[in-house]
Amino acid sequence: MRHLRYFEALAQHGHFGRAAEACAISQPALSLQVKELEEILGAPLVERGMRQIRLTRLGAEFATRARSILRAVDELDDLARASHSPLVGRLRIGVIPTVAPYLLPAVMQRLAARFPGLDLRPREAVTQRLVDDLVEGRLDTAIVALPVSEPSLSEHALFEEEFVLVRPLDDAELPVPSSETLREMRLLLLEEGHCFREQALSFCNLSSRLPRDLMEGSSLTTLVQMVGAGIGVTLIPQMAVAIETRSAAVSVARLATPRPSRTIGMVWRRTNPLAGFFEQMAGIVREVGLNGAAAGAGPVPPPHRLG
Repeated sequence: MRHLRYFEALAQHGHFGRAAEACAISQPALSLQVKELEEILGAPLVERGMRQIRLTRLGAEFATRARSILRAVDELDDLARASHSPLVGRLRIGVIPTVAPYLLPAVMQRLAARFPGLDLRPREAVTQRLVDDLVEGRLDTAIVALPVSEPSLSEHALFEEEFVLVRPLDDAELPVPSSETLREMRLLLLEEGHCFREQALSFCNLSSRLPRDLMEGSSLTTLVQMVGAGIGVTLIPQMAVAIETRSAAVSVARLATPRPSRTIGMVWRRTNPLAGFFEQMAGIVREVGLNGAAAGAGPVPPPHRLG
């Protein structure tokens, strides 16, 4: 099993150094383990180059089978852990970047208080990365925007939240633009790969035609600060309003109905024996999320100037 885990890490990362770091061992030790595995099999699994490695044909097939075996073993471990009340041991939680800063701290705090034996391991990444890691057994559950439409995953909707418009402070008294008007404005969006970007584009009916002045940022913080500098306008989820607008000279407005929104939920593998615990966890996430959504749905923060 040790050989399989080290080789699977190497296949995932494509680099001895990064794989060794992920396994918390030295690079020579990991290299030795992979070499021992090749000797056991009597055939090479890896082509070793100066800067990168490539899996041989056998290596690629072996990696697929190894992942399947490791997932099954992990689920046996989860089956044993599910018999404990309360749950103990490692819990790997994925969260998308447009949720993590606003929801995760409170969720982690409540989980730690209710299940003190848990070793919580959060990971922030875009939706597709989280889905891939769930399917491959590198995560236990994830908090994402639904749907993800992966047949092997069980989806559980938790709460809805609206998007709000963030625009420069000087625009605070202007009429709130419609989705059609937004198409003609300089719209600031997250980089490709973020599901929130696609949701904003869909609301503005820009999925097939991107505006010429569209600008991109790596985080909601960057987008809001760019708006504060007078560069354009953006959309952010309700839960982000309190944190992201407190240090920027911006105004916040609710869009006309039907307002854009998203569904936040949890996903996990259908075969995971911890499904019962995840349903308990979903209740905690829902409660935290509804409190945040209610706060964001309150009066829009008044425009303010810094300094």
